[in-house]
Amino acid sequence: MPQLFIELFSEEIPARMQKRAEDDLARMLREKLNARGLAFAQLQTFSTPRRLGLCIEDCPDKAADVNEERKGPRVGAPEQAIQGFLKSAGLASIDQAEVVEDKKGAFYVARIERAGRATPEIVQEVLPEIIRSFPWPKSMRSGESDLQWVRPLHNICCTFDKRPVKIDVAGVPSEAKTWGHRFHDPAPIAVTSFEKWDSDLRSAKVVPFRADRRSYIEGCIEDECASRGLEWVRDEGLLEEVVGLVEWPRVIFGDMDPAFLDLPGEVIRLSMRTHQKYFAVRDPKTGKLAPHFIAVANVDAKDGGRAIAAGNARVLSARLNDARFFWDTDKKTPLFTEERKAKLEKIVFHQKLGSVWDKVERVKALAVELCDVTGADRALVERAAELCKMDLVTETVGEFPELQGQVGRQLYLAELASPSPLAGEGGVGGASGASSAKRAAVTPTPNPAPQGGGESIAAAIEDHYRPLGPNDRVPEDKVAVTLSLADKLDTLVGLWIIAGEKPTGSSDAFGLRRAALGSVRTILSNAVRVEMARAIDKALDQFDRTEGNLIAAGVNALSDVQEFFADRLKVQLRDQGKRHDLVDAVFALGDDDLVRIVARVEALDAFLKTEDGANLLAGYKRAANILAAEEKKGKGLSEADLASPIDAKLLGEPAEKALHEALEKALPAARAAVEKEEFGQAMKALAGLRSPVDAFFDKVLVNAPEEQVRRNRLLLLSRFREALSAVADFSKIEG
Repeated sequence: MPQLFIELFSEEIPARMQKRAEDDLARMLREKLNARGLAFAQLQTFSTPRRLGLCIEDCPDKAADVNEERKGPRVGAPEQAIQGFLKSAGLASIDQAEVVEDKKGAFYVARIERAGRATPEIVQEVLPEIIRSFPWPKSMRSGESDLQWVRPLHNICCTFDKRPVKIDVAGVPSEAKTWGHRFHDPAPIAVTSFEKWDSDLRSAKVVPFRADRRSYIEGCIEDECASRGLEWVRDEGLLEEVVGLVEWPRVIFGDMDPAFLDLPGEVIRLSMRTHQKYFAVRDPKTGKLAPHFIAVANVDAKDGGRAIAAGNARVLSARLNDARFFWDTDKKTPLFTEERKAKLEKIVFHQKLGSVWDKVERVKALAVELCDVTGADRALVERAAELCKMDLVTETVGEFPELQGQVGRQLYLAELASPSPLAGEGGVGGASGASSAKRAAVTPTPNPAPQGGGESIAAAIEDHYRPLGPNDRVPEDKVAVTLSLADKLDTLVGLWIIAGEKPTGSSDAFGLRRAALGSVRTILSNAVRVEMARAIDKALDQFDRTEGNLIAAGVNALSDVQEFFADRLKVQLRDQGKRHDLVDAVFALGDDDLVRIVARVEALDAFLKTEDGANLLAGYKRAANILAAEEKKGKGLSEADLASPIDAKLLGEPAEKALHEALEKALPAARAAVEKEEFGQAMKALAGLRSPVDAFFDKVLVNAPEEQVRRNRLLLLSRFREALSAVADFSKIEG
């Protein structure tokens, strides 16, 4: 089949936007071509800093022919209805329609036969629509037209079957050509086919595919490190960014001043990553950073990159000199000082929720409450809570905000390793040996650091912010887990209960969805057996419920936040391939232990994938429909009926006797298994109902003419429904 090729050539596209742009272009083009009858199997996308595009190898030369029968209004319908039908069907007069009769009467029917349009014509129609509505996170106008694009768009190259297709968009040139490397080979290149385009660009010092650039960079870095007995500190985010910054990647190995290695590794790596886009290098034997870096250039240097490496080293030294000044300043005082506390008291967390220090106090109280379920040491948790936000007012975090938590951890560990005179006997405690003036600024914390547990406190200082996103690790130390949950619950509940701050469909300014998802991941990963209603209520207790600008509708806050957590759990399970309706079925039981909920969902999911599970679900739906129909007719079971036992004397049919006996065994067995949280065993007990239920519906008339027999059989179905409800609300399950 013919080949469709599209390249949008522009000024530099931000690296972070390129991969998503490839996906959006593929999605939008597929949707619009398919909607116009052009179906194809595969397409290949590409992007570099200056180009975005795709190729479809098996694109049909025209859309599918239309052969459609469209039913219109009745014969004799009002003229307005007939005219609307003629317009929608593309008919000139009603005489072109046929009259077809069915049991409802005579109707006009239009038989539409239309040859499919040529592909180039369709592309000329849809590509301008895509370009004008492309969902860039940020876009701009060039000043020469009203076209919004990420950067000024210079050319729209489109070819079909090796012939150019002109695309008209706001006066942007549309020629079958492209351009090579901006410095090495900027001359225009004629485009005829995808294969020749790829070959010509590589000859012109451009690697057009992200995967190829990434693979080349990774291979060169590994070779450079292996030849020196080192390894690079892999950074997926930086690697993706660098891939989007270069068209002709060239890896350069540089040296840094080893005197800077006494700085925390996080500071060195962040300076390299954020300001210079360098990769750090470490010694695999010691795990410590080595005095080197790796940069990726976009040019072939005549000297092999030595001048570039030297210049990069000078810039890095300047950055690290600044970092050293801030770090040395911060190390002169303990992590906790009255001066830093006073600064936190002046930083507004939220105008309705007080200062950052107010938040610390709330988190501390809530974290202590959570110790009962996390198993963390209360004294360690209290100390970690007091210290966890202190680094926000350090000089180092002021310069490197991304290192909040990490700087606090390193300062605390440095303090434990070599306590300064200011730290006193408690490590971070008193101020013995200091001047009286210094004592006033640096006073001991209310509770001295507990003996031992320093590593747990350090981990909590850093990890209480985690997870920072879906790919970030979760806390593992019990103290860190406790503090992380308390911090996120305080943020979530506090911002939920004040007017206008809870998330909406299009806005989540404070990242409350991320906080809830992070809490869910932390709870599940560490198997924390916490009842969410109790935890949320404890978080609410930290706020003044009587204050008018806070919980005006506090009675709903608990259930609202619970529901919010339930929705986040559904997102988490859906990402793992679990069905949302199964989560609804389990949540309907009123359980709010997330670990237990997930165990139920997984057992239920596995059960419903079996033949027994699918048949039992069908049986449940049938039983529920019969019971609902009887209730609607006013012949349903009363409260007294539901409370009474099944009358064994009225069970005349063998099939209903068998179902009754099976229920007598399955219901207590399922309940006992649920009590032990052996949900797989509970499902196994219910699976024994499959054959008796099938036989009951096949051989027993539920609505028997005898009133007592009918009610007894309805009660039997109610018991069947009750048995399944021991593990989930099957009415919530789809299918």
